[in-house]
Amino acid sequence: MSFIVGIDGPAGSGKGTVTKRVANSLGLINIDTGITYRCVALEVVNQNVPLENTTKIIEIAKNIKIDIDNTPNGDIVYLDGKNVTKQIRSKEVTSIVSQVSSIKEVRFIMVDIQRKLAEGKNVIVEGRDICTYVFPNADVKIYLDASVEERAKRRYKENQEKNIDMTYEEVFDNIKKRDENDKSKEIGALKIAEDSIIVDTTSLSIDEVVEKIIDIIKLKRS
Repeated sequence: MSFIVGIDGPAGSGKGTVTKRVANSLGLINIDTGITYRCVALEVVNQNVPLENTTKIIEIAKNIKIDIDNTPNGDIVYLDGKNVTKQIRSKEVTSIVSQVSSIKEVRFIMVDIQRKLAEGKNVIVEGRDICTYVFPNADVKIYLDASVEERAKRRYKENQEKNIDMTYEEVFDNIKKRDENDKSKEIGALKIAEDSIIVDTTSLSIDEVVEKIIDIIKLKRS
């Protein structure tokens, strides 16, 4: 019997950082669904495939092999056996990942992978449509949010720490475009599930958000 915690929210709302810390604290397996789409996007970049060529992108999604190694120091992502942990966060991948994930056939393929990763396990899963589409029957549903300005600041700082060359203005514009694209997707659009608990992280520290979510999960499991 599995126990599933779903965390949704827009880019830069803190999902990745918070989910990892909550997973470590409660002994849950962390699954970052965004990684799967970034792997597809990276291969699209590597093969120089135009976004209009959806047939080729779907073929890429069907044939690539994605492995995620959860370690105390963060996830190590392998694409066809090669460590691509840094490459999937590049400017080129970030600029197209939302469009790639909007292709419904790609979503079907990736969602199947994500569900298999969670089978029979106690997991915490973060993404855009976890509570509404991927795991609509999750035991705990949380929606993390924050202002666009705050989310851009966080993502810009994160990029600097990872030596990813993007200006604050580029990050801000990218997040705004991501929001618009993610909310208008035909399948798996970014929206709040009716039974999700909303946590606004704009004025909260990471420690405060983590503590809040741990309390929510413990209450549900008691």
